[in-house]
Amino acid sequence: MIFEMGAKLDGDDFNTSKNDKKTKKVNKAKISSNEIKPKNQHELVFTYEKRRGKPVTLVGRFYLNDKDKKEVLKLLKKKLACGGAVKEEWIELQGDVKEKIKIVLEKEDWKFRK
Repeated sequence: MIFEMGAKLDGDDFNTSKNDKKTKKVNKAKISSNEIKPKNQHELVFTYEKRRGKPVTLVGRFYLNDKDKKEVLKLLKKKLACGGAVKEEWIELQGDVKEKIKIVLEKEDWKFRK
């Protein structure tokens, strides 16, 4: 009885190159930075999801540079006392806080889709 260890790599060529995910994100960031809009031209929308049984509110389509998105996120997290993150053009906040977000951002002159 013969025992062999390892994989057999006979025959076909195998593609061993990595897909570089960072370059894709950099390209998306460059695209979104070209579409920067002022506050009063945004039409923000809300999405509500449950992830692993926990509520998450998404506020979206911020056409700002990354620094400004982080400032908006910081403001919301501070005013609403909840956690959150920035994902591309969307801001994710923990909890069902749609009405509170609307109140805070309207004071800051943001517009919402009706």
